Amino acid sequence: MAREFKVGVLGATGMVGQRFVSLLEGHPWFKVTAVAASAKSAGQPYRSAVAGRWAMPAPVPARVGDLVVGDASDVKRIAGQVDFVFCAVDMTKDETRALEDAYAMAETPLISNNSAHRATPDVPMMVPEINPEHAELIVSQRKRLGTRRGFVAVKPNCSLQSYVPVIHPLREFGPNKVVVATYQALSGAGKTLETWPEMADNVIPYIGGEEEKSQNEPMKIWGRVENGRVTPAAKPAIVAHCIRVPVSDGHLAAVSLGLDKKPPRDEIIARWRAYSGRPQALNLPSAPKPFLIYFDEDNRPQTRLDRDAGNGMAVTIGRLRDDPLFDYRFVALSHNTVRGAAGGAILTAELLVADGYIATA
Repeated sequence: MAREFKVGVLGATGMVGQRFVSLLEGHPWFKVTAVAASAKSAGQPYRSAVAGRWAMPAPVPARVGDLVVGDASDVKRIAGQVDFVFCAVDMTKDETRALEDAYAMAETPLISNNSAHRATPDVPMMVPEINPEHAELIVSQRKRLGTRRGFVAVKPNCSLQSYVPVIHPLREFGPNKVVVATYQALSGAGKTLETWPEMADNVIPYIGGEEEKSQNEPMKIWGRVENGRVTPAAKPAIVAHCIRVPVSDGHLAAVSLGLDKKPPRDEIIARWRAYSGRPQALNLPSAPKPFLIYFDEDNRPQTRLDRDAGNGMAVTIGRLRDDPLFDYRFVALSHNTVRGAAGGAILTAELLVADGYIATA
């Protein structure tokens, strides 16, 4: 881009906020100029606020480490320092919704990792390779809010981002039913084995709210934009099991898929390997090439080996085979705090900049 954008991170001290800070270090378009969190952390240098709980593999970026943490609720002050913000706050849904609306009303575009606005009909919830056209909802949202620049956009839940991108290139064949079990990393709960020792040698077969999100959010992603809002897709019917497992990062999905028309196995794999979206066509900085990676080996993808494919932004797939009850089954993997959280939001922001929805203040 011709000019660098000044960016703020709300909820910067948490697991996803840390991932935003880490991924944005050295970004060619975006420069972090403000970090904000709760009043408890406000007033400290960022490196002090995350001391003892920094969970990223690289150290705290030196420049961001020197920034003084602001209070995320001080909307006017934070908004005055940036062109737009990313949001990863740890608040109730009502509190988050109110905060995000306040930034939008302060004419500050906000791209959120949170779930508070995912069901709002005129808020785009985007996987940029799947539904970039949903960005046009911003026009009607701005009319509703009475804003010129401000809006809210969200990314979907991390639990679905290993399998929805894999089903999407097969839409021509009429996906009609899906049963999926997701095996989800500790970082999805903002934890590590050190901070959640009871997860060692353990599996928990319940994650609050995840199954509903896994079943409902794809319908909005695959929905149609009509009269300034999304009409959700009617199918496929999705049944999800969401399970917490003792790995640090990476959500693995085991999927059984029913189709109206069953194509040959080789055609499905060819479509996966050839698929790309608007981010790849635009050469956006965070866009993985390839987006979907299929492994021929029976024992891939593996969480530890493959979660960082495409700098954590690619989706890896394996074990495509016939299903005796459905048509096909497969496994797929995505990095939950990169593609599934901060990285997905950054790619969404890149797309919104490229398409003119975000400009410098």
